[in-house]
Amino acid sequence: MRTGRPKAELMLTTDERQTLEQWARRPKTAQAVARRARLVLACADGKTNHAVATEFGTTGQTVGRWRRRFVERRVDGLLDEPRPGTSRRTSDGDVERVLALTLEKTPQAATHWSSRAMAEVCGLSQSTVSRIWRAFGLQPHRTETFKLSQDPLFIEKVRDIVGLYLNPPDKALVLCVDEKAQIQALDRTQPLLPMRPGQVERRTHDYRRHGTTSLFAALNVKTGQVIGQLHQRQRTREFRKFLDTIAANVPAQLDVHLILDNYGTHKTALIRRWLLKRPRFHVHFTPTSASWLNLVERWFALLTEKQLRRGVHRSTQALRAAIRAYIAHTNDHSKPFVWTKTADEILANVARFCHRISDSGH
Repeated sequence: MRTGRPKAELMLTTDERQTLEQWARRPKTAQAVARRARLVLACADGKTNHAVATEFGTTGQTVGRWRRRFVERRVDGLLDEPRPGTSRRTSDGDVERVLALTLEKTPQAATHWSSRAMAEVCGLSQSTVSRIWRAFGLQPHRTETFKLSQDPLFIEKVRDIVGLYLNPPDKALVLCVDEKAQIQALDRTQPLLPMRPGQVERRTHDYRRHGTTSLFAALNVKTGQVIGQLHQRQRTREFRKFLDTIAANVPAQLDVHLILDNYGTHKTALIRRWLLKRPRFHVHFTPTSASWLNLVERWFALLTEKQLRRGVHRSTQALRAAIRAYIAHTNDHSKPFVWTKTADEILANVARFCHRISDSGH
């Protein structure tokens, strides 16, 4: 015999699920709202209130309350309700005027609004404008960049490369290959002032250049280890030497799948002849303007963050020694990057972004 209070049946539409998933993963969403969205998503998957409460470290009463609020009021039920206090002094017309100016116009002699400029135009206080912007998630001072690939084979290439990450072929090695060109050996014009209690490390903003070097790297997707080679220049002949190094370091019985970008040195006649002579090597090119698909770029970012950006190198020899030491450390403590998104998820995200651009009228 069934006991306990019956729970409200919860079913999500496609739009509601998409909205809740965005709230749950967006870093700008209020944490309370994001947590409620995760609770409702878990309930929609058919879990009981007790199971959801155990998973999220809360009580069954809390889960039941938000389940009931969502069933009664849908998505709006997860938002905070007005709280008691003094009456609101800002009218709906003031809020609408601030939003319309923020979204549809720009101030004179400026590219974007500041809270003080908006307050002067609207006759409100600067703190009121700031509260309105925060309530609607508007940040006129911030901007982000994006780049959409125009490769006609974008979908096919994404499926090909993501397939290698998620389901690598048997008896084969998947290597992400690229170059980090013109790495500068930089030395500050004055000695560093080390960190001390209450004071961060300080350095001069200017520097002296002591030459450059180029790094060729191949990241093993399965193990996270790196094959690296340093050259003075970045040409076809240097890339061919690096391919020879890869061939010498990979067991002869394994096929090799190389993931490359569309840089010109990767497609010259010399490289094509080299590949034709070695049929166990298979090349997979990333879409144009989509180097983020190449996992070695993530390793380059770590190299820059941990070794290069704050490093002091008084010669190219010192720079090369530092890079080789980081490669050796990577291989001694190797940990593969985990690719989690499927090709369908990536393509769906790109499609949604393109739809947003088309809706904006561009």
